[in-house]
Amino acid sequence: MKQRSIIAIALSITSLLLGIFIMIKMYSDWKADELTVNQPVINLIQENSGSLDLKSIIHEAEKSVIQIEGHNEHQTITGSGFLYNDKGDIITNAHVIEHAEAIYVKTANARFYPAAVIGISEVTDIAVIRVPQLANGDPLPLSEEVAEIGDEVIALGSPHGFQNTVTLGIISGTERNFEVDGYNYSDAYQISAQITHGNSGGPLIHRETGEIIGINSVGTQDGLIGFSIPVHEVIDEVKEWSNQAKNDELNFASITDIVNTINEEQGLEDAIYLTEYFWDSIAIRDYISAYSLLGSGLQQSASYSDFRNRYIHIVDLRIKDTDSELLDNNQIQSTIEVDIIKREDNQEDELTTSKSFQFTFSYENDQLKITNIKEISN
Repeated sequence: MKQRSIIAIALSITSLLLGIFIMIKMYSDWKADELTVNQPVINLIQENSGSLDLKSIIHEAEKSVIQIEGHNEHQTITGSGFLYNDKGDIITNAHVIEHAEAIYVKTANARFYPAAVIGISEVTDIAVIRVPQLANGDPLPLSEEVAEIGDEVIALGSPHGFQNTVTLGIISGTERNFEVDGYNYSDAYQISAQITHGNSGGPLIHRETGEIIGINSVGTQDGLIGFSIPVHEVIDEVKEWSNQAKNDELNFASITDIVNTINEEQGLEDAIYLTEYFWDSIAIRDYISAYSLLGSGLQQSASYSDFRNRYIHIVDLRIKDTDSELLDNNQIQSTIEVDIIKREDNQEDELTTSKSFQFTFSYENDQLKITNIKEISN
């Protein structure tokens, strides 16, 4: 009887060990096999995920980037800045607005507003201006962390008046100390992204986090090297200016003055820019930004929900050609040709069609708005 018990126990242990061995072998084989996905839609998303992510970062960042014009009786100086907080405060370089008698800003959706200085340094090339109309906006987060050599960065600004221009690069040096036009640069970032005229004051964005780490300030004449002031070096001074400023004590110029001086060429360029910005917003599925470009008449005739449903099946598009012309009554007409890539509900296949549209622009409350969109035959 005792012998049979021993044999039974031995068989149980053997079976248990054999089962454990088989399970380990199956797990090893499963781990060694490469997992493949044959779903073409998923493969497409995986292949394009990097570029789409970069496009999203840039598109969101562009909403916070501001083109700045400083006017005096002798000249107009153009620079850049970026929205800093929910008070409508904009960080820029001191050299952009130091000689300005009147300051105006232009947002990503081509709206003009007057600005007032709330703080400017005589030592560091940093200044802050305020635009109350931009209060309660959605600024990008600032990072007070110190960037390292090799970190990928995105520099945004409006070089030579070309709004929302993007250059990519890396942090190629840190702790750079020098002086330019009486301003001291301390522990500045050296970057491979170009900084040219008009780029000054724009944000330097960390590619990985999407946070602003610096203020683009100066570049070499050959455009190969740029320098950016780290946010952590100036943030305390910026906060102090912002906290002390009161709107009723600030000096704002009249917006009518700048609108009346917009020449025909600038109006035509703005119409082209807004037409392309409209479609860029659709492509990135930012329907709110696209809808905000519409005039009051179009918004009254179509709710945001209806507008969104009209374009929701577009998965991508390519802008092929854009042109504009001046019409009567200060209206501007912009014509654009677009390759639209659509995917209907519950379908994997995409359909590409080439379409042309006419956009009509008019000024509403001193702002250029889309007042009509018409599809035309190719």
